[in-house]
Order: sequence, then C-alpha cells, then structure tokens
Amino acid sequence: MRFSYAPLPDYPLRDSLASIELADELGFYACYAADETWHKDLWLLFAAAAGRTRTIRLGPSVSPVTLREPTLIAQALATLDELSDGRAEAVLSSGNFGLLAQYGIDWTRTRPLSRVKEALHVVRTLLDEGTITHRGDFYSYDGLFTFARPVQRHVPLKLGAMRGPKSFEAAGELSDGCHHALSYTAEAYEYAVRHIRAGAERAGKDWRSLDIGAWVVFATGPDSRAAKEAARSMVGIYASSMPEEQLRRNGVDPAELKPVIEAIGAGDLARGIELTTPEVAERLSVAGTPAECAEKIRTQIAPSGVNHVICAVTDRRLVRAFTGRDLADVADADDQLRLIHEKIMPVLS
Repeated sequence: MRFSYAPLPDYPLRDSLASIELADELGFYACYAADETWHKDLWLLFAAAAGRTRTIRLGPSVSPVTLREPTLIAQALATLDELSDGRAEAVLSSGNFGLLAQYGIDWTRTRPLSRVKEALHVVRTLLDEGTITHRGDFYSYDGLFTFARPVQRHVPLKLGAMRGPKSFEAAGELSDGCHHALSYTAEAYEYAVRHIRAGAERAGKDWRSLDIGAWVVFATGPDSRAAKEAARSMVGIYASSMPEEQLRRNGVDPAELKPVIEAIGAGDLARGIELTTPEVAERLSVAGTPAECAEKIRTQIAPSGVNHVICAVTDRRLVRAFTGRDLADVADADDQLRLIHEKIMPVLS
C-alpha cells in the first residue's frame, strides 16, 4: 500500500514547503493538491518543492479540464517534470461542481465524462509527441506544438472519479489509474474497483498494475476524540460535493446530510458542523488514533484492491482557517505525517 499526502495549499507557503519536504524524507509516495481557484496555486508551490525534495512525486489531484485548458495542463506537467527530474504526474477530472457553479457553469450541461476523456487524449498526446492536430467536440488544434518536454518517457495520467460506473470504467480503460475521492466503506471501494477492473480488462490491461487511490479526509493523533472532532469539522464541507449514490454506498442517507449541505451552502459553517453527527463523520472520514486509522484502512479499503491511500490531512490550523473552531488537542500536519510513517505505513505497506 502506497501512502501519499494531500494538503490543501492554504497554509503559509513556507510551512507548506516544509511539510512537503518532511513527507519526502519520510518516504511518502507523492504529494497531491487540488487545482482550484479557492486555494493557493499548486503549480507554483510544487515548482518550488521540486528543488527541495528528492523522491516524492508531485502533481494535481485533481486538475479540472472544464476550467484549465488541457494543453496548458500538459505544458505545466512537462515543466514540473523537468524541474523535479521526472517526478510529475496528474489526475484529471471535470472539476469541483461547487467551484464550477461560482464560474456560472452548470456541470450537467458540460458532458463531463466525454470532456474528461477527450482532455485526457489531448494531454497524453501533447506530452508524448510534443505536437497535436485534433478536431474534437470540446477541443481543436491544428499542428499545435510545445518545447516543454517531460523527463519521464511516460508521465502518469489518471482520472478522478466519484459517481460511476462509466467514470470508473473510463479510468481503468484509458488512463494509468483512478483516484476515488471521499469513500470509506468496503461496499464503495468494491463498487469502484469492480468497474475500474472492467475497464482495464476491456483494454487488455492488468487492473492490478493501475494506481487505484483512496483520497480520504484524514486526521490522526494520540487523542482519538480530538482527531475525530477535527474530521467532523471538515466532513460536511467535503460531503457537499458527493453525489447521492456515493453517499449511499458509504452508508449515508442523503436526506440525513441535506440540512448540513444547505447550512454550508448558505455560508453557515458553524451550523453545518453542529448538524454533522459524530456517526456521519465516522462514516465519512478516516480518523482516530493511528491504530484506529490503520484498522479502518485494513478492513474497509485495502481488501477491495485499492493500493494507494491519499491522506487529506486535517489539523488544527486547517480547521481554524475553514471553520473558526480552535481544537487545541489536534495534532498538527507534520506530527500526523510522522505518525502515519511510524504507526500506519509499517502495518499496511
């Protein structure tokens, strides 16, 4: 099992760089961040991190092809790959539906999966060949070329998926893997992996060679109660982007979460947190002591065939920045990275 670190790039940049350096020293596979306007720019952050790290891989999970033109993703990836001496990769998706709404984009009218599949072809072609001529439904080019060339012969490109089944099958068939965000139960991962496998086998690929990542809201520390309270503070914010069918696969009735999502949508985060029950937070996070977190990964995630856990670490500063709550007993991000390295990786790697 690989372990990666997925910070929201909202900390002071000096602190973010120090945490990425620590993750590199501790042997984390990759550092990913969301390519969203809401946060500081991950491409600039990772460009700075590239020269301060040795082995950790760097890239977006996810980059939204509805907002970022795919040839620009290819250009940025090739540049980051050179800066990092061959450690760049990317996960593509249509984008965060809430963010798209703030751009005045109705995602239901964007044909999201068709757009992502075409964008994947564009990024792959420009990375591999340095030029592209293409007439598609969403993107068209006539001999477009770039001098931005990657170091890697094959830069890994993966798809982000939450809804399914077609998105999971597309990831298995067309890309190097799938990052499945915000799922926490055996049922949810068995569903995702079954369809990833079907897509891979349709393309004549060994599904076990793919990167199958579980992107999870994560909080750990010696104080189980504090870690779970930190996760509870953030669960509603993340769950608001989960499709109803995904909530059900995680054992959550969408009606139970509707008041939470409405409160958060209205900007009342305090009310949203108040309405998020500990039971819902437990179902929609990996949180607690390192032993508790390792047990949930071991029993609910690993048996399905997931081979990569992507920890969206939630700490005191992140909770305070997003919600205004100050949870003094929650371990900071660097301490959580050390605990993952010392207490969880040895059990599951």
